[in-house]
Amino acid sequence: MSKSIQAVRGMNDLLPDVVARWQRIEAAARTALAAYGYREIRLPLVEKTELFARSIGSLTDIVEKEMYTFEDRNGESLTLRPEGTAGCVRAGIENGLLHNQVQRLWYTGPMFRHERPQKGRYRQFHQIGVEAFGIDTPDVDAELILLCARLWRELGLNGLTLEINTLGTPEARAVYRTELVRYLESRQAELDEDSQRRLHKNPLRVLDSKNPAMQGVIAGAPALMDYLDDTSRQHFDALRGYLDAAGIPYKVNPRLVRGLDYYTRAVFEWTTDRLGAQSAVCAGGRYDGLVGLLGGQPTPAVGFAVGLERLAELLALDAGNTTDTQAAQAYLAVLDESVRPQALRLAETLRDQGLRVEFNCGSGGLKAQLKRADRSGARFALLLGPDEAARASVSVKDLRHGAEQATVSQAALGDYLKQRLA
Repeated sequence: MSKSIQAVRGMNDLLPDVVARWQRIEAAARTALAAYGYREIRLPLVEKTELFARSIGSLTDIVEKEMYTFEDRNGESLTLRPEGTAGCVRAGIENGLLHNQVQRLWYTGPMFRHERPQKGRYRQFHQIGVEAFGIDTPDVDAELILLCARLWRELGLNGLTLEINTLGTPEARAVYRTELVRYLESRQAELDEDSQRRLHKNPLRVLDSKNPAMQGVIAGAPALMDYLDDTSRQHFDALRGYLDAAGIPYKVNPRLVRGLDYYTRAVFEWTTDRLGAQSAVCAGGRYDGLVGLLGGQPTPAVGFAVGLERLAELLALDAGNTTDTQAAQAYLAVLDESVRPQALRLAETLRDQGLRVEFNCGSGGLKAQLKRADRSGARFALLLGPDEAARASVSVKDLRHGAEQATVSQAALGDYLKQRLA
Protein backbone atom coordinates (compact mmCIF):
# COMPACT_ATOMS: atom_id res chain seq x y z
CA MET A 1 0.00 0.00 0.00
CA SER A 2 1.39 3.42 -0.93
CA LYS A 3 1.87 6.04 1.77
CA SER A 4 -1.00 8.52 2.07
CA ILE A 5 -0.36 12.13 1.06
CA GLN A 6 -0.35 14.62 3.93
CA ALA A 7 -1.24 18.31 3.94
CA VAL A 8 1.61 20.78 3.41
CA ARG A 9 3.25 21.64 6.74
CA GLY A 10 1.68 24.75 8.22
CA MET A 11 -1.40 24.57 5.96
CA ASN A 12 -4.30 23.12 7.89
CA ASP A 13 -7.67 21.59 7.15
CA LEU A 14 -10.66 23.24 8.84
CA LEU A 15 -12.98 20.42 9.82
CA PRO A 16 -16.77 20.86 10.06
CA ASP A 17 -16.83 21.07 13.86
CA VAL A 18 -14.39 24.01 13.72
CA VAL A 19 -15.97 25.76 10.75
CA ALA A 20 -19.01 26.69 12.86
CA ARG A 21 -16.82 29.10 14.89
CA TRP A 22 -15.39 30.59 11.70
CA GLN A 23 -18.87 31.13 10.29
CA ARG A 24 -19.93 32.92 13.45
CA ILE A 25 -16.91 35.23 13.23
CA GLU A 26 -17.49 35.93 9.53
CA ALA A 27 -21.20 36.64 10.04
CA ALA A 28 -20.53 39.01 12.95
CA ALA A 29 -17.80 40.78 10.96
CA ARG A 30 -20.06 41.25 7.92
CA THR A 31 -22.76 42.77 10.11
CA ALA A 32 -20.35 45.10 11.91
CA LEU A 33 -18.62 46.23 8.70
CA ALA A 34 -21.93 46.99 7.01
CA ALA A 35 -22.98 49.06 10.04
CA TYR A 36 -19.96 51.35 9.45
CA GLY A 37 -20.40 51.60 5.67
CA TYR A 38 -17.55 49.28 4.60
CA ARG A 39 -18.02 47.39 1.32
CA GLU A 40 -16.44 44.09 0.33
CA ILE A 41 -13.77 43.82 -2.38
CA ARG A 42 -12.41 40.45 -3.59
CA LEU A 43 -8.74 40.29 -4.52
CA PRO A 44 -6.41 37.79 -6.26
CA LEU A 45 -4.32 35.39 -4.19
CA VAL A 46 -1.36 35.92 -6.53
CA GLU A 47 0.25 39.29 -7.29
CA LYS A 48 3.43 40.46 -8.98
CA THR A 49 6.36 40.09 -6.58
CA GLU A 50 7.32 43.72 -7.12
CA LEU A 51 4.11 44.83 -5.42
CA PHE A 52 5.21 43.40 -2.10
CA ALA A 53 8.89 44.35 -2.46
CA ARG A 54 7.86 47.99 -2.93
CA SER A 55 5.10 48.14 -0.34
CA ILE A 56 6.18 45.91 2.54
CA GLY A 57 9.87 46.73 2.09
CA SER A 58 12.57 44.73 0.35
CA LEU A 59 14.60 44.48 3.58
CA THR A 60 11.79 43.14 5.78
CA ASP A 61 11.74 39.54 7.01
CA ILE A 62 8.57 38.92 5.01
CA VAL A 63 10.10 39.82 1.64
CA GLU A 64 13.58 38.48 2.39
CA LYS A 65 12.64 35.10 3.88
CA GLU A 66 8.93 34.34 4.08
CA MET A 67 7.21 34.86 0.72
CA TYR A 68 6.10 32.05 -1.59
CA THR A 69 7.57 33.37 -4.84
CA PHE A 70 7.84 31.61 -8.20
CA GLU A 71 8.23 32.31 -11.90
CA ASP A 72 5.30 31.59 -14.19
CA ARG A 73 5.68 30.18 -17.72
CA ASN A 74 6.36 33.66 -19.08
CA GLY A 75 9.24 34.18 -16.66
CA GLU A 76 7.34 36.73 -14.55
CA SER A 77 7.98 36.68 -10.81
CA LEU A 78 4.73 36.11 -8.90
CA THR A 79 4.00 35.75 -5.19
CA LEU A 80 1.23 34.27 -3.08
CA ARG A 81 0.02 37.26 -1.10
CA PRO A 82 1.63 37.48 2.37
CA GLU A 83 -0.80 40.25 3.41
CA GLY A 84 -3.80 42.05 1.92
CA THR A 85 -3.24 45.80 2.08
CA ALA A 86 -0.85 46.04 -0.88
CA GLY A 87 -3.24 44.14 -3.14
CA CYS A 88 -6.16 46.31 -2.03
CA VAL A 89 -4.19 49.47 -2.81
CA ARG A 90 -3.14 48.07 -6.19
CA ALA A 91 -6.78 47.27 -7.01
CA GLY A 92 -7.89 50.72 -5.92
CA ILE A 93 -5.34 52.47 -8.13
CA GLU A 94 -5.88 50.17 -11.11
CA ASN A 95 -9.67 50.53 -11.02
CA GLY A 96 -9.83 54.26 -10.30
CA LEU A 97 -11.32 53.94 -6.82
CA LEU A 98 -8.99 56.17 -4.82
CA HIS A 99 -8.16 59.52 -6.44
CA ASN A 100 -10.17 62.32 -4.77
CA GLN A 101 -12.53 59.74 -3.28
CA VAL A 102 -13.34 58.29 0.10
CA GLN A 103 -13.50 54.50 0.08
CA ARG A 104 -14.22 52.12 2.93
CA LEU A 105 -13.32 48.60 1.81
CA TRP A 106 -12.85 45.16 3.35
CA TYR A 107 -11.77 41.72 2.17
CA THR A 108 -11.14 38.28 3.58
CA GLY A 109 -9.23 35.15 2.64
CA PRO A 110 -5.98 33.22 2.98
CA MET A 111 -2.49 34.75 3.20
CA PHE A 112 0.79 32.85 2.86
CA ARG A 113 4.14 33.15 4.66
CA HIS A 114 6.87 30.52 4.89
CA GLU A 115 7.39 30.80 8.64
CA ARG A 116 8.16 28.13 11.23
CA PRO A 117 4.71 26.70 12.03
CA GLN A 118 3.61 26.95 15.65
CA LYS A 119 0.35 27.41 17.53
CA GLY A 120 -1.34 30.54 16.22
CA ARG A 121 1.15 31.02 13.36
CA TYR A 122 0.72 29.05 10.15
CA ARG A 123 2.03 29.14 6.60
CA GLN A 124 -1.48 29.52 5.24
CA PHE A 125 -3.46 31.77 7.54
CA HIS A 126 -6.65 33.76 7.12
CA GLN A 127 -7.45 37.41 7.73
CA ILE A 128 -10.22 39.94 7.49
CA GLY A 129 -8.67 43.18 6.24
CA VAL A 130 -10.33 46.59 6.55
CA GLU A 131 -9.07 49.71 4.76
CA ALA A 132 -10.25 53.35 4.69
CA PHE A 133 -8.90 55.67 1.97
CA GLY A 134 -9.11 59.42 1.48
CA ILE A 135 -9.54 60.55 5.11
CA ASP A 136 -6.63 62.31 6.81
CA THR A 137 -8.22 63.04 10.18
CA PRO A 138 -7.83 60.83 13.27
CA ASP A 139 -11.57 60.28 13.67
CA VAL A 140 -11.39 57.48 11.10
CA ASP A 141 -8.51 55.87 13.04
CA ALA A 142 -10.80 55.92 16.07
CA GLU A 143 -13.69 54.56 14.00
CA LEU A 144 -11.67 51.50 13.02
CA ILE A 145 -10.77 50.82 16.65
CA LEU A 146 -14.43 51.23 17.66
CA LEU A 147 -15.38 48.79 14.90
CA CYS A 148 -12.99 46.22 16.39
CA ALA A 149 -14.42 46.78 19.87
CA ARG A 150 -17.94 46.24 18.51
CA LEU A 151 -16.87 42.98 16.88
CA TRP A 152 -15.38 41.70 20.15
CA ARG A 153 -18.68 42.52 21.92
CA GLU A 154 -20.74 40.78 19.26
CA LEU A 155 -18.60 37.66 19.64
CA GLY A 156 -18.65 37.77 23.45
CA LEU A 157 -14.86 38.00 23.66
CA ASN A 158 -13.23 39.37 26.80
CA GLY A 159 -9.73 40.23 27.93
CA LEU A 160 -8.41 41.86 24.76
CA THR A 161 -6.03 44.77 25.37
CA LEU A 162 -5.70 47.72 22.98
CA GLU A 163 -2.14 49.02 22.56
CA ILE A 164 -1.44 52.17 20.53
CA ASN A 165 1.60 54.12 19.41
CA THR A 166 2.62 56.60 16.75
CA LEU A 167 5.52 56.21 14.32
CA GLY A 168 5.48 59.80 13.07
CA THR A 169 6.25 60.83 9.51
CA PRO A 170 8.96 59.10 7.46
CA GLU A 171 11.15 62.20 7.89
CA ALA A 172 10.87 62.17 11.69
CA ARG A 173 11.41 58.43 11.74
CA ALA A 174 14.58 58.78 9.66
CA VAL A 175 16.09 61.06 12.33
CA TYR A 176 15.06 58.62 15.04
CA ARG A 177 16.46 55.70 13.06
CA THR A 178 19.90 57.30 13.04
CA GLU A 179 19.84 57.71 16.83
CA LEU A 180 18.50 54.19 17.35
CA VAL A 181 21.24 52.63 15.21
CA ARG A 182 23.87 54.60 17.12
CA TYR A 183 22.48 53.28 20.42
CA LEU A 184 22.19 49.67 19.21
CA GLU A 185 25.73 49.72 17.86
CA SER A 186 26.93 50.74 21.32
CA ARG A 187 25.36 47.53 22.69
CA GLN A 188 25.93 45.31 19.67
CA ALA A 189 27.51 42.51 21.68
CA GLU A 190 24.20 42.05 23.53
CA LEU A 191 22.07 41.73 20.38
CA ASP A 192 20.65 38.33 19.41
CA GLU A 193 21.05 36.93 15.90
CA ASP A 194 17.80 38.44 14.55
CA SER A 195 18.65 41.86 15.96
CA GLN A 196 22.17 41.72 14.54
CA ARG A 197 20.66 41.07 11.12
CA ARG A 198 18.09 43.85 11.48
CA LEU A 199 20.49 46.42 12.93
CA HIS A 200 21.27 48.24 9.68
CA LYS A 201 18.45 46.90 7.49
CA ASN A 202 15.37 47.49 9.65
CA PRO A 203 16.46 48.66 13.13
CA LEU A 204 12.95 49.58 14.35
CA ARG A 205 12.07 45.88 14.23
CA VAL A 206 14.68 45.29 16.96
CA LEU A 207 12.25 47.07 19.32
CA ASP A 208 9.61 44.43 18.53
CA SER A 209 11.79 41.50 19.65
CA LYS A 210 10.07 39.05 22.00
CA ASN A 211 13.37 37.52 23.14
CA PRO A 212 13.53 37.95 26.96
CA ALA A 213 17.30 38.42 26.75
CA MET A 214 16.77 41.50 24.58
CA GLN A 215 14.36 43.35 26.85
CA GLY A 216 17.05 45.20 28.81
CA VAL A 217 18.58 46.52 25.60
CA ILE A 218 15.17 47.55 24.29
CA ALA A 219 14.21 49.29 27.54
CA GLY A 220 17.28 51.52 27.28
CA ALA A 221 16.68 52.54 23.65
CA PRO A 222 15.77 56.13 22.79
CA ALA A 223 12.03 56.75 22.57
CA LEU A 224 10.46 57.51 19.21
CA MET A 225 8.02 59.88 20.95
CA ASP A 226 10.93 62.24 21.59
CA TYR A 227 11.50 62.63 17.84
CA LEU A 228 7.91 63.15 16.71
CA ASP A 229 6.92 65.99 14.43
CA ASP A 230 4.14 68.30 15.65
CA THR A 231 1.56 67.07 13.12
CA SER A 232 1.97 63.44 14.17
CA ARG A 233 1.85 64.36 17.84
CA GLN A 234 -1.39 66.33 17.33
CA HIS A 235 -2.89 63.45 15.36
CA PHE A 236 -2.02 60.98 18.11
CA ASP A 237 -3.32 63.23 20.87
CA ALA A 238 -6.61 63.66 19.00
CA LEU A 239 -6.93 59.89 18.55
CA ARG A 240 -6.43 59.39 22.27
CA GLY A 241 -9.09 62.00 22.94
CA TYR A 242 -11.61 60.18 20.74
CA LEU A 243 -10.89 56.87 22.46
CA ASP A 244 -11.22 58.46 25.89
CA ALA A 245 -14.57 60.02 24.90
CA ALA A 246 -15.80 56.65 23.61
CA GLY A 247 -14.76 54.86 26.79
CA ILE A 248 -12.28 52.56 25.03
CA PRO A 249 -9.42 51.67 27.41
CA TYR A 250 -5.93 51.48 25.92
CA LYS A 251 -2.28 51.65 26.83
CA VAL A 252 0.41 53.53 24.95
CA ASN A 253 3.19 51.13 23.99
CA PRO A 254 6.19 53.13 22.73
CA ARG A 255 7.82 49.89 21.47
CA LEU A 256 4.92 49.02 19.17
CA VAL A 257 6.40 49.50 15.69
CA ARG A 258 4.60 47.01 13.37
CA GLY A 259 6.55 44.85 10.93
CA LEU A 260 5.79 46.55 7.61
CA ASP A 261 7.65 49.54 6.21
CA TYR A 262 4.58 51.36 4.93
CA TYR A 263 3.14 52.36 8.33
CA THR A 264 3.15 56.03 9.39
CA ARG A 265 1.72 57.93 12.35
CA ALA A 266 -0.81 56.01 14.51
CA VAL A 267 -0.54 52.22 14.82
CA PHE A 268 -2.43 49.83 17.09
CA GLU A 269 -2.76 46.21 18.16
CA TRP A 270 -5.37 44.24 20.07
CA THR A 271 -3.51 41.64 22.14
CA THR A 272 -4.24 38.77 24.50
CA ASP A 273 -2.19 36.79 26.99
CA ARG A 274 -4.26 33.63 26.40
CA LEU A 275 -2.73 32.30 23.17
CA GLY A 276 0.88 31.80 24.19
CA ALA A 277 3.61 33.57 22.25
CA GLN A 278 1.26 34.81 19.51
CA SER A 279 -0.36 37.66 21.40
CA ALA A 280 -1.63 39.88 18.56
CA VAL A 281 -5.19 39.14 17.41
CA CYS A 282 -5.72 42.30 15.35
CA ALA A 283 -3.29 44.98 14.19
CA GLY A 284 -3.19 48.00 11.94
CA GLY A 285 -2.49 51.66 11.54
CA ARG A 286 -1.92 54.50 9.08
CA TYR A 287 -0.07 54.13 5.77
CA ASP A 288 -0.48 57.56 4.18
CA GLY A 289 2.41 57.15 1.75
CA LEU A 290 1.59 53.74 0.29
CA VAL A 291 -0.82 54.78 -2.47
CA GLY A 292 1.72 57.24 -3.86
CA LEU A 293 4.53 54.68 -3.51
CA LEU A 294 2.57 52.22 -5.66
CA GLY A 295 1.91 54.72 -8.43
CA GLY A 296 -1.32 56.43 -7.39
CA GLN A 297 -1.98 60.01 -6.39
CA PRO A 298 -1.00 60.65 -2.75
CA THR A 299 -3.93 59.45 -0.63
CA PRO A 300 -4.24 59.15 3.15
CA ALA A 301 -5.14 55.64 4.30
CA VAL A 302 -5.58 53.57 7.44
CA GLY A 303 -6.58 49.97 8.06
CA PHE A 304 -6.26 46.81 10.11
CA ALA A 305 -6.27 43.03 9.76
CA VAL A 306 -7.83 40.43 12.06
CA GLY A 307 -6.29 36.96 12.29
CA LEU A 308 -9.15 34.46 11.98
CA GLU A 309 -7.25 31.46 13.39
CA ARG A 310 -6.40 33.34 16.58
CA LEU A 311 -9.88 34.81 16.88
CA ALA A 312 -11.41 31.34 16.48
CA GLU A 313 -9.14 29.99 19.22
CA LEU A 314 -10.23 32.81 21.54
CA LEU A 315 -13.87 32.18 20.67
CA ALA A 316 -13.47 28.54 21.66
CA LEU A 317 -12.01 29.63 25.03
CA ASP A 318 -14.49 32.42 25.78
CA ALA A 319 -17.75 31.33 24.25
CA GLY A 320 -17.81 27.57 24.81
CA ASN A 321 -19.51 25.48 22.17
CA THR A 322 -20.67 27.53 19.22
CA THR A 323 -23.96 26.56 17.62
CA ASP A 324 -23.23 24.68 14.40
CA THR A 325 -25.19 26.47 11.69
CA GLN A 326 -24.35 23.66 9.28
CA ALA A 327 -25.74 20.81 11.40
CA ALA A 328 -29.15 19.39 10.63
CA GLN A 329 -32.02 20.41 12.90
CA ALA A 330 -33.96 17.26 12.11
CA TYR A 331 -33.04 13.81 10.84
CA LEU A 332 -35.72 11.98 8.85
CA ALA A 333 -35.61 8.20 9.38
CA VAL A 334 -37.40 5.88 6.94
CA LEU A 335 -38.91 2.82 8.65
CA ASP A 336 -40.07 1.01 5.49
CA GLU A 337 -39.03 1.28 1.85
CA SER A 338 -42.64 1.69 0.79
CA VAL A 339 -42.75 5.20 2.35
CA ARG A 340 -39.44 6.46 0.97
CA PRO A 341 -41.03 8.54 -1.86
CA GLN A 342 -43.34 10.25 0.66
CA ALA A 343 -40.41 10.78 3.03
CA LEU A 344 -38.35 12.46 0.30
CA ARG A 345 -41.25 14.83 -0.46
CA LEU A 346 -41.68 15.60 3.24
CA ALA A 347 -37.98 16.44 3.64
CA GLU A 348 -38.21 18.85 0.70
CA THR A 349 -41.32 20.50 2.18
CA LEU A 350 -39.54 21.08 5.50
CA ARG A 351 -36.50 22.55 3.70
CA ASP A 352 -38.84 24.88 1.80
CA GLN A 353 -39.95 26.14 5.21
CA GLY A 354 -36.35 27.02 6.14
CA LEU A 355 -35.45 23.97 8.21
CA ARG A 356 -32.21 21.99 7.90
CA VAL A 357 -33.17 18.37 7.39
CA GLU A 358 -30.84 15.41 6.87
CA PHE A 359 -32.49 12.48 5.10
CA ASN A 360 -31.52 8.86 5.73
CA CYS A 361 -30.29 7.81 2.32
CA GLY A 362 -29.51 4.10 2.05
CA SER A 363 -30.54 1.21 4.23
CA GLY A 364 -30.61 0.64 7.98
CA GLY A 365 -32.97 -0.38 10.72
CA LEU A 366 -34.46 1.97 13.29
CA LYS A 367 -31.59 1.53 15.79
CA ALA A 368 -28.94 2.26 13.14
CA GLN A 369 -30.84 5.29 11.86
CA LEU A 370 -31.23 6.74 15.36
CA LYS A 371 -27.46 6.40 15.85
CA ARG A 372 -26.92 8.32 12.60
CA ALA A 373 -29.42 10.94 13.75
CA ASP A 374 -27.52 11.40 17.02
CA ARG A 375 -24.16 11.68 15.22
CA SER A 376 -25.60 14.26 12.83
CA GLY A 377 -26.11 16.69 15.70
CA ALA A 378 -29.81 17.06 14.91
CA ARG A 379 -32.18 18.06 17.70
CA PHE A 380 -35.02 15.86 16.42
CA ALA A 381 -35.39 12.44 14.81
CA LEU A 382 -38.45 12.24 12.55
CA LEU A 383 -39.75 8.69 12.16
CA LEU A 384 -41.89 7.82 9.13
CA GLY A 385 -43.26 4.32 8.64
CA PRO A 386 -46.37 2.84 7.01
CA ASP A 387 -48.64 3.69 9.97
CA GLU A 388 -47.51 7.34 10.04
CA ALA A 389 -47.75 7.58 6.25
CA ALA A 390 -51.33 6.28 6.29
CA ARG A 391 -52.29 8.96 8.81
CA ALA A 392 -50.18 11.71 7.14
CA SER A 393 -48.31 12.11 10.40
CA VAL A 394 -44.74 11.76 11.75
CA SER A 395 -43.36 10.52 15.06
CA VAL A 396 -41.02 13.14 16.54
CA LYS A 397 -38.28 12.13 19.00
CA ASP A 398 -36.32 14.86 20.82
CA LEU A 399 -32.72 13.59 20.87
CA ARG A 400 -31.32 16.27 23.16
CA HIS A 401 -33.89 17.17 25.81
CA GLY A 402 -35.46 13.78 26.52
CA ALA A 403 -39.04 14.93 25.96
CA GLU A 404 -41.75 12.34 25.36
CA GLN A 405 -42.08 11.19 21.75
CA ALA A 406 -44.90 13.02 19.96
CA THR A 407 -47.03 12.34 16.90
CA VAL A 408 -47.49 15.41 14.68
CA SER A 409 -49.40 15.83 11.43
CA GLN A 410 -47.18 16.37 8.41
CA ALA A 411 -49.05 19.58 7.60
CA ALA A 412 -48.20 21.07 11.02
CA LEU A 413 -44.72 19.57 11.35
CA GLY A 414 -42.75 22.60 10.15
CA ASP A 415 -44.41 24.99 12.63
CA TYR A 416 -44.08 22.43 15.42
CA LEU A 417 -40.31 22.06 14.90
CA LYS A 418 -39.73 25.82 14.59
CA GLN A 419 -41.57 26.51 17.86
CA ARG A 420 -39.37 24.04 19.72
CA LEU A 421 -36.16 25.22 18.07
CA ALA A 422 -36.86 28.87 18.93
